[in-house]
Amino acid sequence: MRGVFFIVGPTATGKSEIAAEVAGKLGAEIVSADAFQIYRGLDLLTAKPDPATLARAPHHLVGTVSIFDEMSAAKFRERALIAISEIHLRGKLAMAVGGSGLYIKALTHGLSSAAGSDPKTRAKLSKLNLDQLRRRLVDLDPQSARKIDTKNRRRVVRALEICLLSGRPASAQRTHWAGNIPAHGVFVFHDRDELYDRINRRVEAMFDSGVIEEVREACGMSETASKMIGLREIRELLDGKMSILQCVAAIQQATRRYAKRQLTWFRRQTNFQPLNLSLLSHNEAVKEISQLARSYGVAPGND
Repeated sequence: MRGVFFIVGPTATGKSEIAAEVAGKLGAEIVSADAFQIYRGLDLLTAKPDPATLARAPHHLVGTVSIFDEMSAAKFRERALIAISEIHLRGKLAMAVGGSGLYIKALTHGLSSAAGSDPKTRAKLSKLNLDQLRRRLVDLDPQSARKIDTKNRRRVVRALEICLLSGRPASAQRTHWAGNIPAHGVFVFHDRDELYDRINRRVEAMFDSGVIEEVREACGMSETASKMIGLREIRELLDGKMSILQCVAAIQQATRRYAKRQLTWFRRQTNFQPLNLSLLSHNEAVKEISQLARSYGVAPGND
């Protein structure tokens, strides 16, 4: 399979707008690597690209999965590889764009051979509270307990499930990756203060555009979909448990923390060329990324 050009980075960097313009210039098609934009609905909450951005180039895996469906890196990889293959059959460049680190790594390195899921084991673990789960993980796999977000119940349960089903620590199995896509691309970011300001303004704009009503109208959803940043806070607002100012501030803080984790992930887990967007105008960034795509020999044509 021919290579894929990646544009990755934290939330609110402007990846979607830049990528759409680059794709338009190169005749490329975009495969979204965002764990929440893949769901249909909740467009404001998930900061999906607006119609003008989507119109600049063909986009894939945006709003294509039911909100009731569970998603995983494995399911994403399967869907993304199909989209990439179809793009290549059309003689086009495929551009993977997003900020979901595990989804990106599922493409660049394949997937680990971790144990599958077992309903009985999952049911037993579901009876334990988070503190009990954490203590058990520390006993069985202290390395995973140090590395994963132990406030995330789903991740703690999954790490324990892998240990119990395979008889080996999840941390030992996560190192087995089998890459099959030549990975070239850029890791885009902003200076911290500028990034945090962009995040704060995006959240405010989200509320101005009606995200409260969007969440109010949302029905039930899968466990993975329910992890969307801001969903819990807005539901608490609707339940009268916090004011709108408290809600906005809480989502801004949660998003900034998420961006910090994304920055750490991409700096440690990828070798994409870093590009500080704080030092470039929009047009300069588009030009430089377009040139990089061509320099790797994965994009046809000229400006």
